[in-house]
Amino acid sequence: MTQIVVLPHVELCPEGAVIEAEAGQSICDALLSNDIEIEHACEKSCACTTCHVIVREGFESLEEADEAEEDLLDRAWGLEPMSRLSCQALVADAPLVVEIPKYTINMVSEGNHG
Repeated sequence: MTQIVVLPHVELCPEGAVIEAEAGQSICDALLSNDIEIEHACEKSCACTTCHVIVREGFESLEEADEAEEDLLDRAWGLEPMSRLSCQALVADAPLVVEIPKYTINMVSEGNHG
């Protein structure tokens, strides 16, 4: 099992968390299976950016993003060099430190609330 430290996020994980994931499991699935309800509007099919995370430590242990993921990341809010779509980033054997950005680009949550 690989340790993932999740940095505090105001809504999803206010205290932060330390979770375990199996090698080969996506970061998104690891978060969801530990009751950290990260958005995944496209149901983890690499068609949106709502599961965007920033890998603060352990980034080099992840396989490189493919072209489809890179193209989507270009549209993610708060993009950084160590950004990944958590549905596509598979955990290896190195510990990770992950930050969930404060905002996502999600038409459902940003749409008209009136």
